[in-house]
Amino acid sequence: MPSRPSKRLETFANPARGRDYRIHMEIPEFTCLCPMTGQPDFATLVLDYVPDKLCVELKSLKLYVWSYRGEGAFHEAVTNKILDDLVRATQPRLMRLEARFNVRGGIYTTVIAEHRKKGWRAPMPQ
Repeated sequence: MPSRPSKRLETFANPARGRDYRIHMEIPEFTCLCPMTGQPDFATLVLDYVPDKLCVELKSLKLYVWSYRGEGAFHEAVTNKILDDLVRATQPRLMRLEARFNVRGGIYTTVIAEHRKKGWRAPMPQ
């Protein structure tokens, strides 16, 4: 059975919960539609996070990202929505999402959104 886009994010238990470590992902095929023109917008999503109890499962993340392909969304709104959904699913210590949109009208747009767990102060591990 072929895969289908989905808004459901799956998780699994963090295998090294006692340690702060960074998970880094680059997702170069993000697509949504411009809500003004209906034309496609393309972006590379760069996700960095320090997990707490849960990690995001990669295939579900792929299907989640795919689910935006036919949706109209402003860059700022979609970046923050994706971060909110990932935070809700994983409750990380720290999560940062950078959305690097391809040029449109001669302008490159990068939107960066970040979440820190309340009381957690450590910097992002390198």
